[in-house]
Amino acid sequence: MRQTSELVFATFLAPAIRPAYQFVASRVGDALRQPVRLVTGESLDQLRCGEVDFAFLCGLPYVKLRREPRPPVSLVAAPVLEGDRYDGRPIYFSDVIVPVDSSVTAFDDLRGRSWACNGFDSHSGALVVLHRLLEMGEDGRFFGHVQVSGSHQQSIRLVAEGEIDGSAIDSQVLAVELRDQPELIERIRVIDSLGPSTNMPLVAAAACEGLRQEVREVVAGLGRDEADREGLAPGLFSAFVEIDDPAYDDIRGMLDSVKAAGLRF
Repeated sequence: MRQTSELVFATFLAPAIRPAYQFVASRVGDALRQPVRLVTGESLDQLRCGEVDFAFLCGLPYVKLRREPRPPVSLVAAPVLEGDRYDGRPIYFSDVIVPVDSSVTAFDDLRGRSWACNGFDSHSGALVVLHRLLEMGEDGRFFGHVQVSGSHQQSIRLVAEGEIDGSAIDSQVLAVELRDQPELIERIRVIDSLGPSTNMPLVAAAACEGLRQEVREVVAGLGRDEADREGLAPGLFSAFVEIDDPAYDDIRGMLDSVKAAGLRF
């Protein structure tokens, strides 16, 4: 455990969801009667060295961190998203978008087209796409050009402005962007959905293992009253649930299959 009374949470995920993560971190601080601070994650080394205590993390980096000789993180909880497609489960999708006036109507139509990827260490933006290509008997050369945009929001912008032919977007991020920028509804179309995949976890750094169960109980209790629902609403969360490591075997399986086939963009 860190030698300080302050708990540091980090988010390595989309900035649009930050208000909901701030709410979760604040609720933990209130329950444990400790000051908390939410920072933007810059490197996974922040978890390895104990610079942060808890982190909201993509499932793919989580799986990779757990494979290190001394895993620097352990699971706390995962969010359940609002909407019938999530069926009350801690899952999400990767929605494939194209410009609204594009002739593309199916994933296969993107052959030879330009593609935006938020980052190569993203499950929703990269791994699940490569896995779909593997299932199709294709590889990263399926696309004519792949541009790393740096974020899902930037990928959405590139597609909406017709600068890129397609992209795979975290379904939570896409729903938040469409809610906050409704003009996007007239500029993009969803032509496919990849997944579902186990949702992005809240993890505890090894140095904070002693607090993990307490934090888990606090976070898994969110969403039961109106104040909680209002705090979680910016991220379209309905609740968080306790979750264990085998839940991420779906992502492990995709990673192992893609690596064995040597697929990359």
